[in-house]
Amino acid sequence: MSRPFFAAFAAALALASPAVAQNPDPLHGRNLAAACANCHGTNGASQGGIPSLAGRDRADLARQMQDFKSGRRPATVMHQIARGYTDAQIDAIAAYLSTQKTR
Repeated sequence: MSRPFFAAFAAALALASPAVAQNPDPLHGRNLAAACANCHGTNGASQGGIPSLAGRDRADLARQMQDFKSGRRPATVMHQIARGYTDAQIDAIAAYLSTQKTR
């Protein structure tokens, strides 16, 4: 393939990137929050023992995850889990879980 083809392809990718950033996947938060179901229940609605996350305040959920991530809040497992997420991923998880209904 020729250089002009690669140049055009690179330019198309560069122009498409802002569009992707402006229109994120609406299922992104749900997909990330699926890992929370192991302990906190499906869609964050716990069946007992571990706190439910469904329907909680978005800012509070994000703050608590950030506290786990930074070590400000002690934990047995959550500090390790939270460190695996970027700030944007934590925000997406909090946004999704805050919209879920409690059982």
